[in-house]
Amino acid sequence: MKLNDMLAPPPVHLPADPAADSDPAAATTAFAHPDSPLVWATRAESLLAAAPAGGDDAKLTAYAFARTGYHRSLDRLRANGWKGWGPVPYSHEPNRAVLRSIAALARAAQLIGEDAEYDRCRQMLSDADPESVARLLDGAN
Repeated sequence: MKLNDMLAPPPVHLPADPAADSDPAAATTAFAHPDSPLVWATRAESLLAAAPAGGDDAKLTAYAFARTGYHRSLDRLRANGWKGWGPVPYSHEPNRAVLRSIAALARAAQLIGEDAEYDRCRQMLSDADPESVARLLDGAN
C-alpha cells in the first residue's frame, strides 16, 4: 500500500507506549505493563540477538515473546482506530514498538522455520510503512 493512497484510512499515530518511561527489558516492567508492545518487542529482540548461540529454547522463547508483542500490538492498534489496514508510520516514535513487535515475530518465525508467517509479517510491515521493512528486517538479518 502506498502511503499516499487516497482511499486509505488516515495514518495511525499511537499514544506513548505504557512502558515508555520504564526499563522495557526489566521483568518488573513486564509485570507492571503486560499490555506493552515495547516490553515484548524488547524481550524478543534480546533473545533474537543471541540466536543461534542461545539454542532452540531461546528461539522458542523469542517466538513466544514476539507473538505476545504482536497480539498486544494488534490490540493497541485497534483501540486507537486501526481497522486492520492502513498506514502506521515508523516516523511517529510511539508506533515503533508495534512495528518492532511485528518485525520480531517475523524474525523469530524465520528462525523456527515458519516461512509463511515471516512472509505475512513482512507484508504487514510493508503495508504499514515500507520504510519499516528496511529498518527492522533487512538490516537485522
